[in-house]
Amino acid sequence: MDRTEKRAFVQALQTVFAETSFVLVSQNKGLTVADATKLRRQMRDAGATYKVAKNRLAALALDGSKFEAVRPLLKGPTALAWSKDPVAVAKAAIEFARTNDKFVILGGALGTQTLNADGVKALAELPSLETLRAQLLGLIQTPATRIAGVLQAPGSQLARVFSAYAKKDETAEAA
Repeated sequence: MDRTEKRAFVQALQTVFAETSFVLVSQNKGLTVADATKLRRQMRDAGATYKVAKNRLAALALDGSKFEAVRPLLKGPTALAWSKDPVAVAKAAIEFARTNDKFVILGGALGTQTLNADGVKALAELPSLETLRAQLLGLIQTPATRIAGVLQAPGSQLARVFSAYAKKDETAEAA
């Protein structure tokens, strides 16, 4: 990389750090190309981005960002992963780490809070943002459907009573 490429890379990482809420730091010693490709595919499917970064350039990009606390994790062959949905990144990383022992999660940062590997695992156990939104929507809609059911019940009961009287009159006339 020449200097202009390095500057562009640092600026791109600074933009990412300004826009995202979670950054995962992992170590990928000895990953084969096939494993790395599989990891990138899993991250992409989860809506996350995974990049191997030079530690010095990543540290420069961290200056002044809310993720400065992850700087001590940048030792050895590290990679960064991020997404708008922090749970998606954590789930994808934990899932891949279960099947590949050469991929080690060092930690991460959720906003200004630093997480160790156990914190990332706990984050991965949370429901995703889409699931939480669906659950919240269900909670909001439940009272409305109950109110509609209660309001419709007297009308339907009256209709059944009138129907029963009509059938009773029809059977009386037929007899």
